Amino acid sequence: MKHILPPPQLIIFDWDGTLVQSTGHIVHSFEMAIARSNLPPLAPETIQSIIGLGLVEACQTLYPNLSLEQAQALGKTYQQLYFSRTDTLETYAGAATLLNDLREAGCWLAIATGKSNRGLHEALEETGLGHYFLGTRTAEQTASKPSPLMLMELLDEFGLEPAQAWMIGDTDFDLLMAHNAGCVPIAITHGAHEIERLHAAKPAAVIHDLPSLLPLYQSATAQKVSQNKVSMNE
Repeated sequence: MKHILPPPQLIIFDWDGTLVQSTGHIVHSFEMAIARSNLPPLAPETIQSIIGLGLVEACQTLYPNLSLEQAQALGKTYQQLYFSRTDTLETYAGAATLLNDLREAGCWLAIATGKSNRGLHEALEETGLGHYFLGTRTAEQTASKPSPLMLMELLDEFGLEPAQAWMIGDTDFDLLMAHNAGCVPIAITHGAHEIERLHAAKPAAVIHDLPSLLPLYQSATAQKVSQNKVSMNE
């Protein structure tokens, strides 16, 4: 990292591929939905590339020639298959500890995700992480990434300026959304998009695992404390 980031009052996390290892679930469910819909099969990497978008936008990106009704039908089939899964969601290593440490340090936390309302609600319940977050937004409530609407609504809810918020995500959709909202984009490399694609979206910082976010936050807040002390002594 070449410079100290502005200290955040709010850290907004993407969900799939950022906090939770759900990429495989999503790809497999899409593969089955595509087969049931009699559509041409796609490579897993192609399906993985649309993770983070709203469901209809994801279907239309995978199959640009689909009508809106066909895209909605594919999305509905995907949801039925995804919600019928029997294997459990696993968080990435250190997720709960990081969220707890950030909250104890006085940082507010929120979620901005392309998931459905039901999908996020059930995932928060299943993982036990829901109590850490003071606010959430889904693409179903607002608009798909990279539109800044999710972030703008959260900023308004918390009464903050864009520079007071960090957006943490594993896709360029997350990073572009942050840029569009004026928030600080931070990439994490263990999710859906390859590191070259993340770098192309010009993140303010890149981390490779969740525990690495805490020292980044501590450096930013320590810099703020140091600047405040200098101002008081002038």
